[in-house]
Amino acid sequence: MQPSELAYVVDTLFMLFAMTLIIFMVPGFAMLEAGIVRTKNVSAVLTVNTMIYAVASMAFLLIGYQLAFGSWENDSMSKWAAFLFQMAFVGKTVNIMSGGVSERTRIIPLMLFTVAMAAVIYPLVVNWTWGANMLEGTFLDISAMHDLAGSTVIHSTGAWALLAAILIIGPRKGRYSDGKVRAIPASNIPLVTLGAMILWIGWFGFNGGSVGSISSKESADTVALTIMNTNTAGLAGAIIAAVIIYVQYKKFDITMILNGALGGLVAITAGADLFDIYTPILIGMIGGALVVFAVPFFDKLRIDDPVGALSVHLVNGIWGTIAVGLFAKDVSLIDQLKGIIVVALFTFMVSYITIFIINKIVRFRASDDEQLEGMDLSECGIEAYPEFKRAI
Repeated sequence: MQPSELAYVVDTLFMLFAMTLIIFMVPGFAMLEAGIVRTKNVSAVLTVNTMIYAVASMAFLLIGYQLAFGSWENDSMSKWAAFLFQMAFVGKTVNIMSGGVSERTRIIPLMLFTVAMAAVIYPLVVNWTWGANMLEGTFLDISAMHDLAGSTVIHSTGAWALLAAILIIGPRKGRYSDGKVRAIPASNIPLVTLGAMILWIGWFGFNGGSVGSISSKESADTVALTIMNTNTAGLAGAIIAAVIIYVQYKKFDITMILNGALGGLVAITAGADLFDIYTPILIGMIGGALVVFAVPFFDKLRIDDPVGALSVHLVNGIWGTIAVGLFAKDVSLIDQLKGIIVVALFTFMVSYITIFIINKIVRFRASDDEQLEGMDLSECGIEAYPEFKRAI
């Protein structure tokens, strides 16, 4: 076997392994959300996560991939492996959005939006940043933004769509009553913990695989550094979140600690390949702290986000992209800010218009009675915990 053929095989296997880790994040999102929502909404959340993976992947296969990259050809690895790796990403944008509108969203309109996101919205963002770049040479060209694995391209894109959805759909019934924020505690902390840890492991494929190759000494070192930096930022995010929460309340909140870890992971996603082994500690600490302060901030604005997706993915998607411009050599902060702004304006506006139109055709928001009964029965006809008495 020639060295070039060996490199082709090794990189193909590497992409397939990274793809598998990323797809393993599907049950990660599912378990995290299933543990956070009330027991009467668990089956609906699991159904949504399963269908997002299926519908988004199919839409990307049929339309989105070609729009994003312009061609299926790939000389460095199997083109099928290259596609599967990119396909593994696409559903995550909608997972971010769907978790934040849990417990009051109907499944059919959400699947219609999933098609729009996977076939058009997300592929266009990819086209401008990682792909064929139809904006090349225009004042909107953002290809100079460094975003290794999608702090902006994936996490912020999904979160801007979520913000648009929340503004149209509104909060859960009873979440903000009598001018107060009503706490709705997680129903299953072990599931939340399991889901978050699965996501953490999946992130190694998410960021490590985005290096794109492991067949040379240099690329292998970059992959290892990327995964190390990814893990370090997650550790720092969890630790600082725990410290802040304990200082504030003299208690440890595991859900906030886990979201702090996820915030650190989102923040490092843009530049995990560029930093030394110490910079991710600072980036992750700031990411974890931002989550702790962003959650109550969004509640004050009456923006109902059950899983904290805006705090984790939007706030830290922005922070992580900016951090590359601040701490990485030869990366312009202006280019990073330009990329953030272009993606934000495009994704939010198009998502808002799309959700608004879908909502006029097929009602997005579940009725008060449906929310009271629970989305499990109203949408799925099956309860996750049938032996439990339903509680409001």
